[in-house]
Amino acid sequence: MSQPPLPPPAPEPVRKRQAPGWLQDLTGAWIFYTVLPAWPGIAPRFERIARFAPWIGAVLGALQALLWWGLEGHVPVLTQVCLVQAAGLWLSGGLHMDGAMDTADGLAAGRERLLEAMADSRVGASGVQALVVVLLLRAGALAALGPLAPLALVWAAVWSRVAPLVAMAHFPYLRERGSAAFHRRHWAGLAVELRPTLLLLATLLPLSPWLVGRAALPVAIGVLGCLPAIGVPLWLGRRLGGHSGDSYGACVEWGESLALLVMALALRLVSDPA
Repeated sequence: MSQPPLPPPAPEPVRKRQAPGWLQDLTGAWIFYTVLPAWPGIAPRFERIARFAPWIGAVLGALQALLWWGLEGHVPVLTQVCLVQAAGLWLSGGLHMDGAMDTADGLAAGRERLLEAMADSRVGASGVQALVVVLLLRAGALAALGPLAPLALVWAAVWSRVAPLVAMAHFPYLRERGSAAFHRRHWAGLAVELRPTLLLLATLLPLSPWLVGRAALPVAIGVLGCLPAIGVPLWLGRRLGGHSGDSYGACVEWGESLALLVMALALRLVSDPA
């Protein structure tokens, strides 16, 4: 009597190869800052992910830009603006907007109840107002930017994610055991943490005129978006006496909205100097 055939060997589990530390941090940043599918085969590390946040911002901004181009001419401008904003919130999982709302509640509560109000899972009136103001500023700016809106979305998404790096460099962390304390534990200094951003800018600057078919205007307007990335974390840090994970998110949301607004105002001045 013949022996029954042996069952096929069980497949070996997929092993995630040991990638360089910077690539593991980039993978961790992708997982932490987006709702997009994780990368296969690379074990993420969540140590110095903030340095790659501008890279993630460039991807999210580019996806919003593609949606803007895809909707252009097919839907009213107001619908186009709303859908692009909704896509941005969805792609980030609302991570930063939640921080912006909590920070607004903390500021309204005053210094004595600051951390308590920010940690409260319930959203107060100030948080709701912050949400509305941020979205209105962004909507108005996008409508004013017109053909430059897709490129401005990329620039604003990059600059706004530089803002937390400024905050980390200049202010203490407010919560000793906060969920974002790992950023400061693994901090290597602003000059080091900005290196990936400088590499990204070296790519984005030459591409900007080509993407919209204009010469120096997109570059000049895009560079102006860095002003809120510096001003917002410095102002918030002084008001709060430091920063937390929530205020890092607030820096991103306010930095992005104000960057779009600054670019829109600059475009208006250039187009109609009178």
